[in-house]
Amino acid sequence: MVRIAFYTLGCKVNQYESEALSSRFSQEGFTVVPPSEDAEVYVVNSCTVTSGGDKKTRQILRRFKREHPGAVIALTGCFPQAFPDAAEKLPEADVITGSYNRAALVDSVKSALSTGDRVINITPHKQGESFERMRAPRFSEHTRAFVKIEDGCDRYCSYCIIPTARGPIRSKPLEDLQEELAALVDNGYKEVVLVGINLSSYGKGTDLRLADAVELACSVPGIERVRLGSLEPELLTDEDMDRFAAQDKFCPQFHLSLQSGSASTLKRMNRHYTPEEYLDIVSRLRARFTNASMTTDIMVGFPGETLEEFEESVSFAEQVGFAKVHVFAYSRRSGTRADRMDGQIPQREKERRSAEMIRRTDQTRLAFLHSQVGRTEEVLLETQVSPGEYEGYTKNYTPCLVQTPQTAGESDSVDLCGQIKYVTITGVSDGRCTAVLADVKS
Repeated sequence: MVRIAFYTLGCKVNQYESEALSSRFSQEGFTVVPPSEDAEVYVVNSCTVTSGGDKKTRQILRRFKREHPGAVIALTGCFPQAFPDAAEKLPEADVITGSYNRAALVDSVKSALSTGDRVINITPHKQGESFERMRAPRFSEHTRAFVKIEDGCDRYCSYCIIPTARGPIRSKPLEDLQEELAALVDNGYKEVVLVGINLSSYGKGTDLRLADAVELACSVPGIERVRLGSLEPELLTDEDMDRFAAQDKFCPQFHLSLQSGSASTLKRMNRHYTPEEYLDIVSRLRARFTNASMTTDIMVGFPGETLEEFEESVSFAEQVGFAKVHVFAYSRRSGTRADRMDGQIPQREKERRSAEMIRRTDQTRLAFLHSQVGRTEEVLLETQVSPGEYEGYTKNYTPCLVQTPQTAGESDSVDLCGQIKYVTITGVSDGRCTAVLADVKS
C-alpha cells in the first residue's frame, strides 16, 4: 500500500478538511501515517492568512523534499488558491491544488505517482458554486469532532485575503449534516464543534440560518454537546440567541472575533461594528446564558494604530473581561488594502504591543478562571495525564485538571476518557482550573 502523510497549517476548517481528505485517500487504498514517518506521499494543507503562514508552508515543503527526495510532495489549501502563480514557482511541490474542488487531489496524486509528472490543478472559485461534500469520520487524538458547515466569506476586511482564497459563501445542506453527525455518534463522539470560514453567515442565500444547524445538531441522539467556532458578532440576531439558548446541549462559549477595541482602527479594518455595538452583543448574550464565556482574537499594530488607539483596544478588552484572548501582531498580506496603507508599524513596536496586550488580557483570563471556583459543572474528560487525573473542558470551555478516585489495582483498567462527568471546581493552577468529581449523578 502507498503511505500518505498530512501536515496541516491554520484553522479548524483546515484540520477538518485534512481529516476528510485522509478518509478519502484511505478509501482509495492509501495507508495514512503521521508526517514524522516515512511515506510515499506528503500533503501540506496550507494557510495563507498571514505571510508568516506562507513562509511556514515553504519551509515544510522544503523539509519534506529534503528528507524524502523520492516522495510525491503535494501542496493544497488556501495559499495556492489565493496565489497560484507563486505556488507554481515552488519547485518542491509535485502536486498543486487549491481550496476548491479538493476531491481532485486524490486523482492528482495518483497521476503524479504513476507518471512522475508534475500536476497543477487549481480550479478558480466562481459565484454560485455549491458546498463541496466531504466528511471527516474520525479525528486523531480528539474526543470532540469538528464539522465544517460553511465555506467562503464576503466581509472583505482590509487586512484579509480569505475571500480570495475561499470564494463565495456556501453552506452544508441540513440532510448532509444530519448524516455526518449520525456517523460521528457511531464512532463514539459526544461533542461536536460546528465550524466555517464565516460561520455566522451559514445559510446566506437560502431560508436557513446558523440556528437551524445548531437545532439539528442538538436533536441528534448521542450528541451531548454542540459548540460553535469563531463568529462574526454583528451577524448574530436576538432570534439567533434565543434559539441557541433554548437548546440544553448548546455550549455557552462564544468566540466573537473583535480584532480591535478602537473605533477608528475598526473602521480602517473595514470591520462592520463599533466597540459599543460589540459590547451590546456581549451583554445580550450574557443576559441569555448563565456563566457564558467570551473569547476573541485581537490584532495589534494595524497600520495607523496610534498609542491612544492601542490603549483604547486594551482597555476595551479589559472591560469585556474575556475568558481568553488570542493576541497577534498585524502581518502584511499582499493583495489586501491594508498592505498599501500608510502608517505601517515597525516590527519591534508590534512585538512590544503584543506583549503588553497579552500581559493585560492574561489578567482577565485569570479573573475568569477564579470566577469558576466553587461551581459544579459538567466536564468532558479528554486526556488521562496520570492514574486518576484527567484533563477536560466544561461546557463554557474552562480547562480543568480533574482528580478522580482510584481503587487499588484499577488504575490501568479504569479509563474515563470520552465520558462527561460532573465536577466541583476547587482552584486555579497553571492556567487552568483544578477539580474533583462531584457527588452528583452524571
